Amino acid sequence: MRAFGRMRPVAAALAVGLLAVSAGGCGSDSPGPAGAAPASAAGGVGEAGAAGARPSRSGAAPDTAVTPLEPLPAAVPAALAPYYAQRPTWQPCDGGYECTTFRVPMDYDHPGDGDLTLAAARAAAEPGDAGGAPRLGSLLLNPGGPGGSAVEYLESVSRTYDRTVRARYDLVGLDPRGVGRSNPVSCLNGDRMDAYTAADLAPGDQRAVDAVVAADREFAEGCRRQAGAALGHLGTVEAARDMDVLRALLGDERLNFVGKSYGTFLGATYAGLFPSRVGRVVLDGAMDPSLDAVAGNRTQAGGFETAWTAFAEDCAGREDCPLGRTVQQIGDRLTALLAAVRAHPLPSTDNGRRLTGSQATTGVVQALYAEFLWPKLRTALTDAGAGDGTGLLKLSDAYYGRTADGSYANLMFANTAVNCLDLPAPFRSPEDVQRALPDFERASPHFGREMAWMALTCGYWPVPATGAAHTVRAAGAAPIVVVGTTRDPATPYDWARSLAGQLESGRLLTYDGDGHTAYGRHDPCVDGAVNRYLLTGEAPEPGTRCGR
Repeated sequence: MRAFGRMRPVAAALAVGLLAVSAGGCGSDSPGPAGAAPASAAGGVGEAGAAGARPSRSGAAPDTAVTPLEPLPAAVPAALAPYYAQRPTWQPCDGGYECTTFRVPMDYDHPGDGDLTLAAARAAAEPGDAGGAPRLGSLLLNPGGPGGSAVEYLESVSRTYDRTVRARYDLVGLDPRGVGRSNPVSCLNGDRMDAYTAADLAPGDQRAVDAVVAADREFAEGCRRQAGAALGHLGTVEAARDMDVLRALLGDERLNFVGKSYGTFLGATYAGLFPSRVGRVVLDGAMDPSLDAVAGNRTQAGGFETAWTAFAEDCAGREDCPLGRTVQQIGDRLTALLAAVRAHPLPSTDNGRRLTGSQATTGVVQALYAEFLWPKLRTALTDAGAGDGTGLLKLSDAYYGRTADGSYANLMFANTAVNCLDLPAPFRSPEDVQRALPDFERASPHFGREMAWMALTCGYWPVPATGAAHTVRAAGAAPIVVVGTTRDPATPYDWARSLAGQLESGRLLTYDGDGHTAYGRHDPCVDGAVNRYLLTGEAPEPGTRCGR
């Protein structure tokens, strides 16, 4: 998941098993008007496959001012040869998996200025289920974030992958630099992080605005103090180059990869840098690299509004819906509840903690990532309306990675560190946010205001951004499958259409449904198409649609 401020896609936090399914039930239609496009700020536009139009932002061609990502030279530079020549030792670890570490330069432009040590794990191929078919190499997995641990993700999902895929690939998880077990970045301790998550992100006066700025400055300073020089070298381009080092150490001529959410940005970046080394690459819950941080945050806010409407429609259709009988009633109830909690934080059963308005919004957003959380959201909103903030606070804690002992996982620290390097800050001051609020609130009446304020953190980041918005063509790459979900909250469907259109060999696979990402979570049609591609290299036909 990626996000552009505090918000982020959280595929890592919501990872569920990838089911062993058959390939069937897919529908295919010709590129053209797609009525299932989400009602987000980007607006409804026609669907495009690999040979169709190349939409971006609102369905138009990418801005001509956005430059393409240029590939790196095919030959490994002499200064990097020692990194590509390492012989890592794999050791048994973590209940049947194998683990290793390897070195990469902290700064690829200056390889002699220090190294980072990265951690990887793998689940070895199980050839007994391959029916005599040859091994296909390694398949790297990334769950998103940025900040999601691929090692932990591998350990949670590897045994639920399709057994034929498991038989022919070693499944590999690499924690990107700054994440999990790979030189993890840290910023604030538990108490101070509690204060950061509780800060009012719908400030109504100058005192409240000053408090938001103070919280953002404290967070940024904590990251600078604890991460040191590495803080300037945690961007996605460097993480993609790390993946190429690992590809070589695994003995693979080409990289096979399944990336979810922010993992799609990582995978697309790899394809843009190393198109001749692209193997079978799946990008599920795709990001649009051509968007700047303002447009990205705004359209993501629209994605969450679309997901909220889907949740409200589902609830209104239930006889026992506790929130109202119509979508309008349910939406009005949420608006009133959030305003009330901002004015008077609610008590919870968690050691005297109180639910603030911003935490209430974050709790709702967290539950919109997946349909299996909708029942919890109905209960949490009902309880909050009765004066108990416990349910929404638990959902907010899950979003931020807060553990039972009050400490925080590395995910949110790494998330912000990567985002603030990958794109120039969307806002540099509270005045910038104020000017953008009308557009954000049009995109998302329920969440736009707070999502705009959430994006201010990078404005105080202690190191300059190293990336910028760009397109990714990956000319000459093998077919790349881009999976988009029509009502995905965190990576709106338009982003998948845009990325598939930018990629010279992109092939869009549409899932008409709800929730964040599709492969392994929703539909035999999606899983069958992706598994067939991973096993045979046969990409879905242009215009293929699954789901409703």
